[in-house]
Amino acid sequence: MEELKTLLLAILPFGELRASIPIALKVYNLPVWSAFLFSIIGNLIPPVLIVAILDPIQKFLSKKSKLMERFFDWIFERTARKHKEKFERLKEFALIILVAIPLPFTGAWTASLCAFLFKIKFKKAIPLIFIGILIAGVVVTAASLGIFKLNYLIS
Repeated sequence: MEELKTLLLAILPFGELRASIPIALKVYNLPVWSAFLFSIIGNLIPPVLIVAILDPIQKFLSKKSKLMERFFDWIFERTARKHKEKFERLKEFALIILVAIPLPFTGAWTASLCAFLFKIKFKKAIPLIFIGILIAGVVVTAASLGIFKLNYLIS
């Protein structure tokens, strides 16, 4: 049951595995491998769904409504104008960084939305996000075990 709770915590957008791993280790007393594995699996579920369905939904809505078409054109244009230079410099490595660094407003959900907005295909986006999830999982697990401290998150 604790494994399922851990997986579900990792799915949530505001905690992801940054919350599920410490809770699994400290509250549920799961073994490290179990906390890590179920957090990784849970954290990977939203990106797979988001990257898979947002593009078809956007295309469908744009075909059905001029208002939605204008909205999506605006959001893609605005995103490109504000962030394209940074994203172009880092290329797809930006997705890994967005997930791997445990800071507020970063994570798999954010990277998935970026993949959608920058039109990175599923086959490319998911492996990059997965690499970021693995890195974040190692960092958060190590911090949870006291191997090193993430003081900047608390300050």
